[in-house]
Amino acid sequence: MNRFGFFILFIIIIFSSKKLYSKNIKVCSTCEFKSLEMAIESSCNYDSIIVEKGIYKEFNIIISKPLTIFGKGTPTIDGNYRGEIFEITSENVTIEGFNIINVGESFKNDNAAIRIKNSKNVTIKNNFFENIFFGIYLEKSSFCKIYNNSVTGKATEELYSGNGIHLWHCKNILIENNIIKNVRDGIYLEFSNQCNVINNISQNNLRYGLHFMFSNDDTYRKNNFQNNGSGVAVMFSRNIEMLDNVFQENWGSASYGLLIKEINDSKITNNVFLKNTLGVNMEGSNRISFKGNDFIKNGWAIRVRGASYSNSIVKNNFINNTFDISYNGNINKNLLHKNYWSKYNGYDINKDGIGDLPHRPVSLFSYVVNKSPGAILLIRSLFALILDFSERAYPIFTPTYLIDNEPSINKSE
Repeated sequence: MNRFGFFILFIIIIFSSKKLYSKNIKVCSTCEFKSLEMAIESSCNYDSIIVEKGIYKEFNIIISKPLTIFGKGTPTIDGNYRGEIFEITSENVTIEGFNIINVGESFKNDNAAIRIKNSKNVTIKNNFFENIFFGIYLEKSSFCKIYNNSVTGKATEELYSGNGIHLWHCKNILIENNIIKNVRDGIYLEFSNQCNVINNISQNNLRYGLHFMFSNDDTYRKNNFQNNGSGVAVMFSRNIEMLDNVFQENWGSASYGLLIKEINDSKITNNVFLKNTLGVNMEGSNRISFKGNDFIKNGWAIRVRGASYSNSIVKNNFINNTFDISYNGNINKNLLHKNYWSKYNGYDINKDGIGDLPHRPVSLFSYVVNKSPGAILLIRSLFALILDFSERAYPIFTPTYLIDNEPSINKSE
């Protein structure tokens, strides 16, 4: 056997020895170890700790070695509102199968049910979190997986509540198949790159279902954001892919399905914006691709505020929105192409599926409402109809070139 073969054999032996000498430690009311903290103190690297069904009143549990901690029959770890419950500072830790409740409130320490700190390869799965301040809090960690958890808070005011899943200075985090509700922000990312947020339900949260700040190269897809203060906010970020999500019933005077502010070079594809006050509120964002999205029964489908250039809005469906596009200036460097507009009044004589007349989606009345929000009270009036008719005939205030020259007669699939 050559040197390379001996080296591979050595690695296999070392890896196997870790598993070979690891042991199972049981925790229960009649076991040698009656608390999780005692079991962790007595454990060695790569041991498995199995916690039997029951209620364990523990907090400030420090995990500083690689361990698998498994709850059998969904035991309850009750922090009794005294502080943080778990703090993980080791790589290669798994926590699975627990009901983790009653985190102590602290505005100095941001207490969490589970805090992951300067760690890699941590997995948190199949747990229930209730009465939390912060739920799962990751800081300066990477290659972690957070999935199949239920996180329920008791938030009543933004100032006095925390987030469900919170990332700060993280990288390569997977957040998948979680249900988060009744917290401040369902999922929050700050300075966190190359993360994936997939197939989560984030609803009934005070502020945002999902909140990005200064985070790049992230993807979120197949999530449902419903009945939050606002659906999603993506701010000061770039290269964000937003795919196959549902933004639904985010209502309020300052509510959005999606707020994008100061983001660039991103994709918004195949999403559904249904019954939001604002489907998309865009400000200072450039080179955004909107494609294959459904905007249905929103107050505003897309409202553009501030300088937003070189964006493309292609093959989307705009159906029964009060305002399809709202724009607060008369300068346009954005592309509208082959969208379906339920308000289109043109025709298709040659039956090629493309309207024979161009469509101007920005109404003068929407321009007036942007300048004077109180004017929305006149939306069903004859005055509003006259304004829009006259602007279509002789456009002065709305962007002359914000026009779909080839509107689709049929909905895009």
